[in-house]
Amino acid sequence: MGIQAKVAATVLTAVCLLGAPLRGPSADESEVGAAMTLAADAGVAAPNFVGIKTWLNSAPLNISELRGKVVLVDFWTYGCYNCINTLPHVTRLYDTYKDKGLIVVGIHTPEFAFEKSTDAVQAAIKRHGIRYPVAQDNEFATWNAYHNQFWPAQYIIDRSGKIVFEHAGEGQYQEIERKIKELLNVNS
Repeated sequence: MGIQAKVAATVLTAVCLLGAPLRGPSADESEVGAAMTLAADAGVAAPNFVGIKTWLNSAPLNISELRGKVVLVDFWTYGCYNCINTLPHVTRLYDTYKDKGLIVVGIHTPEFAFEKSTDAVQAAIKRHGIRYPVAQDNEFATWNAYHNQFWPAQYIIDRSGKIVFEHAGEGQYQEIERKIKELLNVNS
């Protein structure tokens, strides 16, 4: 790893440890300090997964082919401390509800150039026990299609293909699970 990558990794770690929201290139400076529960896109049709050249753990997916399923879209990057903290919760949801109709799609969108390496993403997938599909969104195409601005961020899509829940950052794990259970018609 070169000196630039080491400096970038150190800065990323420091920002994540301080709890600062990480915003991608589509973010507007006027939105700094915005609420972490998102609602702008709630109720709209979920965008397709666009600009994805590499799919891991899966053949390419299309959002329209997932109609009839409940979908959790999780934006993350392996260099973000907060993202890593959410992964056990996301993988548990996948393991618990995959046979009941839940599809989890991880969208790995790098904040720094060194996070674009497919080998490094594959190593992170293995390290964190991720068995669900992961799309490598190196050009931020899907990120921008979702109007996403934060790492990590979760979007829940109902069976009709509409975004019905959005959250950025860590936490709200019970609320996320409650919404998934409601959409799947699962009791306790």
